[in-house]
Amino acid sequence: MNRSVYIIAEAGVNHNGDLEIAKKLVETAKQVGANAIKFQTFKAEQIVTKNSPKAKYQLAVTDRDESQYDMLKKLELNSNVYEEIIELCKVNEIDFLSTPYNIEDIEFLEKFNVSSYKVASGQLTELPFLRYLARKNKRMYISTGMATLADVFLAVEAIRDEGNNDIVVLQCTTNYPSRIEDANILAMNSIKEACNVSVGYSDHVPSNYACYTAVALGAEVIEKHFTLDKSMEGPDHSSSLDPEGFRELIEGIRNIELALGSKVKRPSKIELENSKEMKRGMVVLEDLAKGTVLKESHIGFKRPLRGVPINMLPDIIGKETLIDLKADDNIGFDAIKW
Repeated sequence: MNRSVYIIAEAGVNHNGDLEIAKKLVETAKQVGANAIKFQTFKAEQIVTKNSPKAKYQLAVTDRDESQYDMLKKLELNSNVYEEIIELCKVNEIDFLSTPYNIEDIEFLEKFNVSSYKVASGQLTELPFLRYLARKNKRMYISTGMATLADVFLAVEAIRDEGNNDIVVLQCTTNYPSRIEDANILAMNSIKEACNVSVGYSDHVPSNYACYTAVALGAEVIEKHFTLDKSMEGPDHSSSLDPEGFRELIEGIRNIELALGSKVKRPSKIELENSKEMKRGMVVLEDLAKGTVLKESHIGFKRPLRGVPINMLPDIIGKETLIDLKADDNIGFDAIKW
């Protein structure tokens, strides 16, 4: 197989605003085998009103009396810690990614010469924002939760209009956790065909089945929420994978890659070896003296495969044997008078 799925550990806000937790997330994501770790770059006052209610899933796992603004304010990463986190990613040889929510966030991340950006599902239809980000000429991973195919097409065209064609579109369902029956993985390849883009899958399903399905269907990127401990306080921990769960996800993906192989139908090396004992050859069914004229009734098919192959049966009927043959002897080429 020529491709290796790019696996993003979505740390998001699972650092709880704490630098030490963020650093531990980086180190652990590398240890379990992720290719990248992704954070979110935002200021609460720029993305939500002071009195904005929480989403339904947020109410289920956080303080119901707390506003969405107050919750997000606690989950901001201080701008002063980014340099340390990005340097730690370099040391650990894991790619740093982040999701900007405003132009100010983009310009802030540009100071660190980031190689790629992630666009959240909620901003897929914000075409001015997408155009601005596209002009940075960096790879853009775009989630598509809450979107129609038309929404996705318009977003991709807006990015391409700015001269950026380095786009990976991720099928996604915006719910935390998400029901597996809402994953709709087949839409991933509809996006690929309609928009002529690389595709992947951003997952919120508690199990890994949807991720595995996406890989089997051609996903080039898999993203899933990652936490140090599912029981930690915060909106996303309970719907994230802990280190052991993420390790299992990656192991599954790598094994699926091995299983997929290539489009060429051919026997493997071990099959070629096994074929000698697993395929049948032609044998004589009774003792035959030298000079016997072979008839079809003399011949049977039995393992192992030796000598004249079965498909040459018509060619040996009526031929004389050059040696004595005992019952169950394979019929070798040297046993026939050709």
